[in-house]
Amino acid sequence: MLQTAAGLVFRLAPSLKRNLWRSWYQDLARRFDFGDWVFMNYGFAAAGSAARPRHLDPEDEQDRYCIQLYDHVLGDTDLRELDVLEVGCGRGGGASFISRYRRPRSMTGVDLSSANIAFCRRRHTLAELRFMPGDAESLPFADNAFDAVVNVESSHCYPSMARFLAEVRRVLRPHGYFFFADLRGTGDVATLRQELEASGLTWQREESITWNVLEALRLDSQRKRALIRERLPWLWRGVLRAFAGIQGTSIYESFRLRHAEYLCCVLRKASAPV
Repeated sequence: MLQTAAGLVFRLAPSLKRNLWRSWYQDLARRFDFGDWVFMNYGFAAAGSAARPRHLDPEDEQDRYCIQLYDHVLGDTDLRELDVLEVGCGRGGGASFISRYRRPRSMTGVDLSSANIAFCRRRHTLAELRFMPGDAESLPFADNAFDAVVNVESSHCYPSMARFLAEVRRVLRPHGYFFFADLRGTGDVATLRQELEASGLTWQREESITWNVLEALRLDSQRKRALIRERLPWLWRGVLRAFAGIQGTSIYESFRLRHAEYLCCVLRKASAPV
């Protein structure tokens, strides 16, 4: 009932949804300026095992499951010599991973939270990597500016998915890739698919990775719980455990009970019209 009421309010006042999410991430970035907290996604694991398919540098091992989500979404696509944009870059871990391991020509991260962007600029200093504040529904770039757009676990915060997808199509070059992963309530998955189909982009791949995300949350719960207990004041611990999707929280249970589904999709922009 509360989720239904909240959804109605957000539909009637979409700017409220944007402002609430921005305030939340601004507050997180300002309160918890931990340099080693660079990912906020739920992660990906091979269901039933702690598969470790990619070699990671020692400093990246703690974020293995979050990195595996990016790796799975990107698949085998070669990003070398491409200009890549991540919309909703958060604390910059994904953009940094892509820049360091996938070696695109350039990597740009955009986020609605100026505090997140300030953190990213302090934390991730690579020549090919830049961060800019920006709204997913009004991206601060020219048409045909990027070869690939990445959007991981961010779109559920947007007031209008249709406007975001229109921006993705606008900033992509012909044949450009759109790499997408996010969660929805099971009742909203059909709407998400319709929105993606109406985007004007061509489907390349679609899969539900709900069980893989759930497995990553299970495997990483003990580590997250310990970090929250060690670093955060008691008043914030329950909120951050829920936000992190630790085993037993409402987010974890929503995946376990299939009240929420996590989709991974790759779409592509068609060639330029003749």
